[in-house]
Amino acid sequence: MAEIVLGMWTSHGPTLSTTPEQWTLRVSADLKRKHPFRGEEYSFEELVSLRSEEKLAEACSLPERERRAAGCQSAIADMADRFSAAKIDVAVIMGNDQRELFLEDVTPAITVYLGETIWDQPATPQQAARMPPGIHEAEWGHSPPERREYPCQPDLGMHVCKSLVPQGFDLAVSKKLPEPAGHWSSGAPHSLGFIYRQIMRDQVVPNLPIIINTFFPPNQPTARRCFELGRAVGKAIRSWKEDLRVGVFGSGGMSHFVIDEDFDRMFFEALRTRDAETLCAIEDKHLQSGTSELKTWIAAAGALFDTDLKGDVVGYEPCYRSEAGTGTANGFVAWQ
Repeated sequence: MAEIVLGMWTSHGPTLSTTPEQWTLRVSADLKRKHPFRGEEYSFEELVSLRSEEKLAEACSLPERERRAAGCQSAIADMADRFSAAKIDVAVIMGNDQRELFLEDVTPAITVYLGETIWDQPATPQQAARMPPGIHEAEWGHSPPERREYPCQPDLGMHVCKSLVPQGFDLAVSKKLPEPAGHWSSGAPHSLGFIYRQIMRDQVVPNLPIIINTFFPPNQPTARRCFELGRAVGKAIRSWKEDLRVGVFGSGGMSHFVIDEDFDRMFFEALRTRDAETLCAIEDKHLQSGTSELKTWIAAAGALFDTDLKGDVVGYEPCYRSEAGTGTANGFVAWQ
């Protein structure tokens, strides 16, 4: 039987693939939108006023950005070293899509990728020109310098589907990525590409992508449903008759595009203590915008809480880019 021998939760956002000086390129977008924060929505100016006592101007100063960027890179290197040492045969990656695969014509809640391979490549010049400020600069961190095909594990994917559908999970499946892409990027979404490039260091093992719609209403699975999904996937992995070592990944998070360190600490503690109910009880109003990606972490927790693996936080850096508290909190956890 297959055995889950590695669990990893990791952020994957642009702050991990851009210089501290480039982080502020995203502020122009921050100024234009409303931001979910602690169950409400605020303008940039309202957030500046609301969070004035937190002294976030100091937290987003260039020296602090440089310090926190260095902490992130140290954590990524640690995670990559742990991945290499684990020598897994198969990776199951709980990721999300941000209109990279699925556009407004159809947005599945949960998709299992059943292709023999999955491809990725850099954006074309035309696609790059459509990207918001600060996004193209981060592309190297999740897309290879040329088109590449990565191995997948459709046999495990079929086993997962056959296990989950009778339990009431309505799964979408896909055997190939759209060509040409309709989005500003092509190939695997960045939630997968970051794992391939920075955690696997381009030594990509056969993998099973499971894509969860965390971002786009109205069919975002709840936190509880994500945990149930992960638990069912974990059981399916352990019932798979192949004698292989499996790693399970949650790719995304943490709190962003407005950072909430208290929320992140709560989440870390729930992982540390295997507190499933705390994770399942998080309301959707607290899992919006980029923070919604933590649903991939909750799904991975569902698979990993039933194992004997142990571990803790490898690194955590709240990477602020403005006095409004916008930015990305980057977190890294490994269980072995």
